[in-house]
Amino acid sequence: MEELCFYLLKVMGVLLIVAVIMLRVLVLLWWRPRKIERHFSKQGIRGPPYRFFLGNAKELLSLMLKASAQPMPFSHNILPRVLSFYHHWRKIYGATFLVWFGPTVRLTVSDPDLIREIFTSKSEFYEKNEAHPLIKQLEGDGLLSLKGEKWAHHRKIITPTFHMENLKLLIPMASQSVIQMLEKWVAMSDSGEVEVEVSEWFQTLTEDIITRTAFGSSYEDGKAIFRLQAQQMVLASEAFQKVFIPGYRFLPTKRNMKSWKLDKEIKKSLVNLIDKRRENSCNERVGNGPKDLLGLMIQASTKESSVRTRTELNSSPSSKITVHDIAEECKSFFFAGEQTTSNLLTWTTVLLAMHPQWQVLARDEVLKLSMILNEVLRLYPPIVATIRRAKADVELGGCKIPIGTELLIPILAVHHDQAIWGNDANEFNPARFSDGVARAAKHPVAFIPFGLGVRTCIGQNLAILQAKLTIAIMLQRFSFHLSPRYQHAPTVLMILYPQYGAPIVFRRLADNLDADRDQRS
Repeated sequence: MEELCFYLLKVMGVLLIVAVIMLRVLVLLWWRPRKIERHFSKQGIRGPPYRFFLGNAKELLSLMLKASAQPMPFSHNILPRVLSFYHHWRKIYGATFLVWFGPTVRLTVSDPDLIREIFTSKSEFYEKNEAHPLIKQLEGDGLLSLKGEKWAHHRKIITPTFHMENLKLLIPMASQSVIQMLEKWVAMSDSGEVEVEVSEWFQTLTEDIITRTAFGSSYEDGKAIFRLQAQQMVLASEAFQKVFIPGYRFLPTKRNMKSWKLDKEIKKSLVNLIDKRRENSCNERVGNGPKDLLGLMIQASTKESSVRTRTELNSSPSSKITVHDIAEECKSFFFAGEQTTSNLLTWTTVLLAMHPQWQVLARDEVLKLSMILNEVLRLYPPIVATIRRAKADVELGGCKIPIGTELLIPILAVHHDQAIWGNDANEFNPARFSDGVARAAKHPVAFIPFGLGVRTCIGQNLAILQAKLTIAIMLQRFSFHLSPRYQHAPTVLMILYPQYGAPIVFRRLADNLDADRDQRS
């Protein structure tokens, strides 16, 4: 009898646990989403209806596949292709609507006044959301993902690397890298004309300059490490193009095992390099060379170690710079810097090839390069959307936002908004920036390619400097136009990139001048 009672109690216990789990699942996947929908509906905000577990995933995938199925005409109206879900549902529900990524709700916000509130005046109520696991693996646990006191401490240490006066010290080396690349293009041509897939070349060029900025005197060792991370990025890109299956990254597949091996090798190599640099730090002479990220991080960790021996009780865990912290910041810098800068160079070359009259203007007056780069960043921003999460119940533009709600800011949509930029918003017109960024649009927060507020991209000065330098030297030596093989297909895969590459035909300027003289004679 006692055994039967014990058995029944055990069964009832199991059933109770199952019931509790099922109830929690029901609350998470059904009751809570319905409650959120009703909450926003009362405030006049709607969106495509939530579907159990999937949310709007099926519609999102369908819209994306349809939009990217084939190349588009040579137009800069890329919003319908790149952010197809936003373009489609905005026409139905207005600029502010709800969209469900599984059971996670996101509220789209494209009003510049509200964007300024999220990133500046009330930024303390919002936080950066967690990145996709594949991106998290690449970007590391550095400035891109850190929060709070630790983020502020790391940013303060790293900032001197990106002061313009420090970056200017990189110009001679960066110029030499660009010239060497262009000389290789010349060697590839017998007739003065050569076709180049620029996105691949710019990636290699950017990796070289990023490595010098990150590692300085440890350039050769750093280059070997970043080559490994570049392989890791290729694997992640391949995984991104497949259907996401929760937990799949933990399975011992061939790709995953290769990725794990690379990750282990990258971490081991970084730790060894940091230890070696620390040992030699006493012998390093402080000269007129540029400050590199690795050196500044090691210097900060060494200084803090000596301070902590005297004030150990008052030290905060977030203020301690560890070997792991240094390694993660190096990974973050490579991931963000290489992608952003190489893509800016690629799109700038593509747009100048589409609009050759601006090649002539930039060649005659290098100052116009700033206008051109700003217009490229407006039309083709590297990050097309960003997300913030409400840390508390907050009011935004008269709307009550519950804690945990994710806010999706469609940067690309803001940059192409005719109400802000005028009827030519989808046209390439660098002249709109002739009086500076602040006066280019009807709102000062309409241009946010590098973010806004305290988390503005720390490396934007480096990206702009390298882009100006590369394009200026390139324009001195070549004129260029789109290859007949070029297909216009902007696509998002972590960042905005040309789906079918960017083949460009370059012609040496000396040959152009000879041809003009022959024609006149």
